[in-house]
Amino acid sequence: MIVAEELHFGRAAVRLHMTQPPLSRQVQLLEQRLGVTLLERTSRVVRLTSAGRSFLADARQILRLAENAALAVQRAARGESGSVTMGFTAASGYGVMPGMIAQCRARVPDVEVNLREMVTSEQIEALAAGTLDLALLRPHASLKAFESLRLIREPLVAALPTTHPLARGRRDPVVSDFEGTPFVMYSPLEARYFHELVATAFATAGVKPDYTQYASQIHTILALVAAGLGAALGPEAATSLHFEGVTFRPVRNLRSMKSVELYVAWKSDNDNPARHSVLESCLEYTRARLNRS
Repeated sequence: MIVAEELHFGRAAVRLHMTQPPLSRQVQLLEQRLGVTLLERTSRVVRLTSAGRSFLADARQILRLAENAALAVQRAARGESGSVTMGFTAASGYGVMPGMIAQCRARVPDVEVNLREMVTSEQIEALAAGTLDLALLRPHASLKAFESLRLIREPLVAALPTTHPLARGRRDPVVSDFEGTPFVMYSPLEARYFHELVATAFATAGVKPDYTQYASQIHTILALVAAGLGAALGPEAATSLHFEGVTFRPVRNLRSMKSVELYVAWKSDNDNPARHSVLESCLEYTRARLNRS
């Protein structure tokens, strides 16, 4: 290519830090191998043939592709490109996750994040099977089998029908206000974490609500609250849903009890470099969020 650019063997040899005879020999060997003449040589001038011009264009493209391939594999090795599959719970989907994804797109725009909405138990299974790189999930006994970090803690808040006396009152409710009150509860199977969290809060306070319905997802629970079937407790992130017919109120003596927690987890042998980049973006976002609060 240098000979084609210079059209002079002497100058090309200088650029290549070699003598002219070996360079001439290499060009001749290439022409013999291809079975075509690439350069017309006279005592006064060196000129590209039609075949030489075509070969030069292709050679330049091949070099560009090789350089781009090298850059691409280096970026992938640094976690600057690639793809990551991340699981998330429904509540995190309208809580911290949107901000995390925005942070990832800003920090590592060439990493594709594939999102999968799953309950915590499903995410644990997917992590073990290697079909998830990262999981945003609730505390679970099986978390000890993985690497994990707590991302956030947030209080439980009351979700009340707008016509409920506790929604219209001037003071914030306390746990004892739910004694005997119609209440929409989390399923003990599909939403075990939230079921145990709420049940423990009531048991600690010696309060027995009147459980009218059970559901597994917070948006379903809020729909039942809006329908007037009872009050509920949910993570503070649920207030962003703005359900018509639902009023959210803090519960004064719940803040001193156990908070709702969200963890990020991954397999220790996960060797996807992009996984580390996305994880760092998530942690960066939650640290900044914590500093703002």
